[in-house]
Amino acid sequence: MGGCMRTLCAMAMLSSVVLWGAQGQPQIMVEWNHTGSAPSQTKYSAAADISPSNVGRLDLAWQWRPKELPLPDQTQPGNFQATPLMVDNVLYLSTPFNRVVALNAETGNELWTFDPKAYLDGPGLNLYYQHRGVAFWHEGNESRVFMNSHDRLFSVDTRTGELVTRFGQGGYAMLREGLRNHDKKTEMRQSSPPVIYKNLVIVGSSIPDRLQYKGDPPGTIQAFDVRTGKRVWVFYTIPQPGEFGNETWENDSWAVTGHVNVWGPMTLDETRGLLYVPTSTPSSDYYGGRRPGANLFAETLLCLDAATGNRKWHFQAVHHGLWDYDFPAPPNLVTITVDGRRIDAVAQVSKQGFTYVFDRVTGQPVWPIQERPVDTSTDVPGEKPWPTQPFPAKPPAFTPQGVTLEDANDLTPEIKALALEHMKKFRIGPIFTPPSLRGTLMRPSNTGGANWGGAAFDPETGVLYVKTSNYVYINQVCKNDGSDPRIDGEYHNYCTGIVDTPTSPLGPIPITKPPYAELVAIDLNKGEIAWRVPFGEGNPAIRTHSLLNGITLPARLGTPGNAGSIVTKGGLVFVGSGDPYLYAFDKTTGRELSRVPTPFPVSATPMTYKTKSGRQFVVVATGSGANTALVAFALRARSAAHSPPRRARRGGEARQLNRSWRAGREARAR
Repeated sequence: MGGCMRTLCAMAMLSSVVLWGAQGQPQIMVEWNHTGSAPSQTKYSAAADISPSNVGRLDLAWQWRPKELPLPDQTQPGNFQATPLMVDNVLYLSTPFNRVVALNAETGNELWTFDPKAYLDGPGLNLYYQHRGVAFWHEGNESRVFMNSHDRLFSVDTRTGELVTRFGQGGYAMLREGLRNHDKKTEMRQSSPPVIYKNLVIVGSSIPDRLQYKGDPPGTIQAFDVRTGKRVWVFYTIPQPGEFGNETWENDSWAVTGHVNVWGPMTLDETRGLLYVPTSTPSSDYYGGRRPGANLFAETLLCLDAATGNRKWHFQAVHHGLWDYDFPAPPNLVTITVDGRRIDAVAQVSKQGFTYVFDRVTGQPVWPIQERPVDTSTDVPGEKPWPTQPFPAKPPAFTPQGVTLEDANDLTPEIKALALEHMKKFRIGPIFTPPSLRGTLMRPSNTGGANWGGAAFDPETGVLYVKTSNYVYINQVCKNDGSDPRIDGEYHNYCTGIVDTPTSPLGPIPITKPPYAELVAIDLNKGEIAWRVPFGEGNPAIRTHSLLNGITLPARLGTPGNAGSIVTKGGLVFVGSGDPYLYAFDKTTGRELSRVPTPFPVSATPMTYKTKSGRQFVVVATGSGANTALVAFALRARSAAHSPPRRARRGGEARQLNRSWRAGREARAR
């Protein structure tokens, strides 16, 4: 990445800058100059001041509020999912409404904001607005932040927050211009940050793929010149006639199928110039009657030449996808030692709970991946499920797969009886059991497994950390009744619902056994699970349900969520998702060491850095809609260990209530 400012020493793919304190002692400023810590998406930090011995003193330092409100016509700010960058003591981040903001990394004070006014486009097909981060570029005396918002790519001067007008059309490049079938402005959305490679800024796209709309556009990866905004190359994820993989779309179905988006974060091997691209599902996610065949490059890990966009190799994880098992998580570039052989590899975690590991140059699996026969029986007219799916020999799945009656929730005999009664209404079976007209119970659900938060990799130990969800989903296909003229195709999946909703007689109580979320450590040197622990207390409505009156429940039922974890040299894994806490775990044992309260439920992957003053911070975005905050934590002084924290430093409307602090201390003591 061009954004390593004054980088004098690098530690494990993360920028560390040597500064000098007032007493002439060196201070190491540890940056976080990519949303995944580095282009390799390790989510690892060399910052080590916060450790297992002192993480209990983690306290609120400041918070910043986006103050974004719902607008007319259902234009809503969604979850605050951004992971900021920290470069040269400045944080850069995106907000749900796609604003770009620069903050003082020490205080949280706002330095500038750039507003592309994305909300003027209206809600689009995916209704809510959300965005997960920006990209930083630096060369000589110039530095830019790139923000991909809807159908535009903006270049923003980091010093002023103003557009760089010589880029594209007065500061932005049009992402739809000249692309196949991209004639509707509201179709294109962006949720993951761009990737910077030398003089290129590379972006994917996010187009809702649950339904099959007439004239759906195919997914793309595009590269633009960082100075001029001129498009340099484009890769279409649905091959056209004469292109590699076109034959996997039988009956010319490539012509009537869209999507195969690249909405998840991409990963870059800067040294080799290789771009790793996780792709999603074709339209529609759950009905493939109009797209017979394996459907390349859907649900595929693509390796492209970052300079040209040419394909180097690929691996398709799901053939003819019917489960929305796209790749939402960024691949992790890892260096591991397997049977005495050192391997530069790429590891891809998935919704289905598998971790696929490849030689990152050749694409050869590190451990065998076997094509196994799967159930192809279906009652859906026109559907032809693929007869095999790939199963990696190692590592083992990190989340339960498939559903049997043995999985029924047995917290009480009454709950078990109700769960079994409900489960018997649906089709059940192992992973990759096809959807059905009556509904198929599917596990992992369409949110995973792993989701866009992905995994964190520790280069010191070769261990990968992934936060998982364990819910069941009803995969039910319905006949198109023609009520929506935009929908193309005979069948769709618009009739689905998560099984832990009121469609279940148990209400908020899931029909399967806990835990419903875990933090899992995978030793990639051995291809084995190192440890796994339940993550989070779970939905409070479960504990207060009348069916569980007087029942002692597990302390950690598990809190599902999409955000991911980070790992530090200090010996910690930080993670939060779905509830109002930031958790710290011992990275060696999986023991929960601390949890500190946040103003709203954690909705993003955290990050950490060390500022010019020598202080380490951990920062995470929380909340959704109008109730959002970016929260920064740091160690409080030992003398304050038994006193409520001082009012947080001004960084918007920063404050911490004493009762929240006391609740956090009680939680940490459990």
